[in-house]
Amino acid sequence: MDSLDKIEEKLHAKGFKLTPQRRATIAILLEHKESHLSAEEVYSLLQKKHPEVGLATVYRTLDVLTEIEIVNRINFEDGVARFDLKTDDGQHFHHHLVCNNCGRVIEIHEDMLFDVEQRIKHQYHFEITDHRLTFLGICQDCIRKSKTRGVS
Repeated sequence: MDSLDKIEEKLHAKGFKLTPQRRATIAILLEHKESHLSAEEVYSLLQKKHPEVGLATVYRTLDVLTEIEIVNRINFEDGVARFDLKTDDGQHFHHHLVCNNCGRVIEIHEDMLFDVEQRIKHQYHFEITDHRLTFLGICQDCIRKSKTRGVS
């Protein structure tokens, strides 16, 4: 889902209206596509332009958007649910690299698991509809900083 028009179309198709509060929440998600925002972060950003939108409304909106598959709810081992707009490319949900030091999240848009999916399909007679993969480790910047500190 890349544009507000497409999202509105999907909302209507599923029997939901694009209320001003939903529009404002979706606008924040569109403006911060790469950020993997939590509900609280969405709320905080919304308060700057739409102080009338409450935190409970943000949670309800994100629940609706998750239910009708406009956003994905993600957990990166930090106990915080984060939200990521789905794309229209018809591919699987993208993968993530999460830095254990700084918390940086790097997206991987390549589907590297096609062979694994095929093996699972044939060996276990299981039709895969999606998969999620998160690698935890240390990002390039943190490795570089660590080496710099070690040399000093």
